[in-house]
Amino acid sequence: MVGILSMCPSITVYATDADKTDETDDRTYEDEPGSSDSTSDNADLNIGNMFTINLGQDNGTVAGPLRILITLTAIAVAPLLLLMLTSYTRIIIVLHFTRTALNTQTSPPNQILIGIALFLTIYIMSPIFGKVYNDAIVPLDKGEISYMEAYEVGIQPLREFMYQQTQIKDVSVFMEIAGHDAWDGTVESIPTTVLIPSFIISELRTAFIIGFIIYIPFLIIDMVVSSVLMSMGMMMLPPTTISMPFKILLFVLADGWNLVIVNLVRTFY
Repeated sequence: MVGILSMCPSITVYATDADKTDETDDRTYEDEPGSSDSTSDNADLNIGNMFTINLGQDNGTVAGPLRILITLTAIAVAPLLLLMLTSYTRIIIVLHFTRTALNTQTSPPNQILIGIALFLTIYIMSPIFGKVYNDAIVPLDKGEISYMEAYEVGIQPLREFMYQQTQIKDVSVFMEIAGHDAWDGTVESIPTTVLIPSFIISELRTAFIIGFIIYIPFLIIDMVVSSVLMSMGMMMLPPTTISMPFKILLFVLADGWNLVIVNLVRTFY
């Protein structure tokens, strides 16, 4: 708030020209205090005591300081929304499973995986973000709709996306826990407070299923290498040390990153 107030333009206040001489008076009242007989006389006589402060000519739009406050609030909440209400959760979990299955430890590093997941999320969610911006933020900025109307319009594309990725059993369970009536199967009848946890649970389940499928071929390589080492009597040699080059070779020959990322993106369509 201190930063917002500091950005407000300075306001200069002058004394009132009560005698209409185009010169500023030394005092802001026309008659001596207490000379009026009633409240109405005071309002008529001491017109210099009344003043109006006008910050800008926004014509019904969001004022500058309020716009800054909303922007700072959105920046604080944006990471939580990005993690929980988009495709980011599924993508980052699957990429982590892929790296673990390859047994390459920190390669690719976490920063690379997070960057890949972030840009893939922007790619997948860009039509939804564009619709929210055009249908909610632009009319709100022009003063055509209120904040509540902007929220109702802006949340709908995101609700539709979450509903498409959410399994029915998760919605039914959370509807039952929340004590709502029987669900009729439509997205309109699902409260947002129920849809969000249902979507999160479904995303975790889907991500772990995909991770398990990715793990299978690399697990087979580990089993084969371990069996060969035991048959050769080399029990002191860690199987993972020998199997890792074969995993990387298989991943490269199969163009693994293309298979994982492309098919992962297709799961949202």
